[in-house]
Amino acid sequence: MNGSLFQQGLLDGDYSPHFLAYYYKQWSNYTMAYHQHNSTEIMYLISGSCAVEVRDGSGKDIPYQLKRGELILLDAGVPHRLIVDNGASCRMLNVEFAFTEYSGLAPSVGRLAREEETLAEFIRSPFTSLVLADQEEVFHVLKALVLELDQRGRNGSSMVHLLFSELLLRLSRLRREALPASGQPSQLYVRRAVEFLHQNYDRSLQVKEVADSVNVHPGYLHRIFRIHTGQTLTDYLNTLRMEKARMLLGQSEIPVAEIADYVGISSRQYFHLLFKKYTGCTPIEYRNSIERSSWKDEQ
Repeated sequence: MNGSLFQQGLLDGDYSPHFLAYYYKQWSNYTMAYHQHNSTEIMYLISGSCAVEVRDGSGKDIPYQLKRGELILLDAGVPHRLIVDNGASCRMLNVEFAFTEYSGLAPSVGRLAREEETLAEFIRSPFTSLVLADQEEVFHVLKALVLELDQRGRNGSSMVHLLFSELLLRLSRLRREALPASGQPSQLYVRRAVEFLHQNYDRSLQVKEVADSVNVHPGYLHRIFRIHTGQTLTDYLNTLRMEKARMLLGQSEIPVAEIADYVGISSRQYFHLLFKKYTGCTPIEYRNSIERSSWKDEQ
């Protein structure tokens, strides 16, 4: 069992939290090196201002400017760093946790999720990072959890495990409230993924990069994309690219040999094979048919 909150095993089995770090800390004029943990991390901004940069699967740095009363939740294995500008300072409350065999001190994560659908949906909807605005409901629970850990140590106590259970429930409800009223979370992720594909079809793309752009796990995106569109993400992208290629072949004078580059396919041979698969003819045959049709219309 790794440190990610988004594991099917947490729903199927019975696990308890294992805490790796927890602290209050004041930061001033500080830039942290990029790092990652095999644990889930919550960073809560109590006062001041700061930014948290998250590095996505393509190596792109995504900055989140946190405001007082906001928290960022980071999944295990996600590279990130804290930045506090010169002349600025911030006070943060942090906790890092993973999971271990059920201790019996409080309801397991799986039992909570089986009784609370909001938490089950939270665990089934992975993301790499998520910023939430709190109305101090999460803060008071998180603060009490860290203080209790400070007194009891990492092994915790019944109170520690009960506070963690309350923290998960409040986070899952806060996230649901933050989602648009129209549609389920999965529909929102698919819509954002489709928008990303339409904006970036003209360059090389991997499923992981698309998933990172909407803050979900690639496997989860692959599954919900097929459910909502009837196509795999790769099929949708290829269809989109072939539609754009047909438009360029029919409405531009771009040489056939260069069309592949315009639709994000690096191999011209693969582009020709793909175009024939989707249209039934080669790019040259398609352009020639368009030109013959135009010539006949002019007669």
